[in-house]
Amino acid sequence: MKVYIVGAGPGDPKLLTVRAVELISSCPVVLYTGSLVPREVLAQARPDARVLDSSGMTLDEILEIFETARAAGHDVARVHTGDPVLFGSIAEQIRRLDALGIDWEIVPGVSSFTAAAAVLGRELTLPELTQTVILTRAEGRTRMPTGERLSDLAQHRATLALFLSITLLEEVSRQLIPAYGADCPVAVVHKATCPDQQIVLGTLADIRERVRAAGIKTQAMVLVGHVLSATEFPDSRLYDPSFSHRFRRAKKVIST
Repeated sequence: MKVYIVGAGPGDPKLLTVRAVELISSCPVVLYTGSLVPREVLAQARPDARVLDSSGMTLDEILEIFETARAAGHDVARVHTGDPVLFGSIAEQIRRLDALGIDWEIVPGVSSFTAAAAVLGRELTLPELTQTVILTRAEGRTRMPTGERLSDLAQHRATLALFLSITLLEEVSRQLIPAYGADCPVAVVHKATCPDQQIVLGTLADIRERVRAAGIKTQAMVLVGHVLSATEFPDSRLYDPSFSHRFRRAKKVIST
């Protein structure tokens, strides 16, 4: 018996990995985060599978399902939205699985931050503008460790992908404006790749009001950085004819 912690991607069932579909369609028990994972993803489950919604469960209740499955010799597809290794609350489940001696495996999925960038048609790293993406969140009920508040991370002026922060945009802007400037572009993508996807574009100065007007309160990725509007940046060296790498020798330029 094994518990497979499966990343379900950002919402579009077509973005499930082949491995995710294989597990969801074969495991006798499918335990999914009902508040986030679309029902269409669960359509892959086999007809006789126990398909259970964990959104109203405590950690102890989730572990009871794992133990019951072990007693029956049934594998479990534990389905999380996006990629479970990012803000997936899986570490506490794994710790308890280890204590119970239950085998487990993580199956990665497409993250909401990459899905958001894709639907925006934006690369998050641009030459000489930023080569760094910081995945983080605004401080809410979960306290941030020392040195990881947004005002600290802002000093890097990197592209920011903010999870779980849609209701904290006022604080986001307050902490970021001193480093990024009030006119720094912000994109909010609600339920990227889903049929009811919404995109709100703005700046640190006005994004809170724009999001409020759009009525977005949950399931949104917040991207911050000048890459979101930049058009003037150097081409990558990767395809430069004067640049040698493992698969191509630089071409000699003959001057006339």
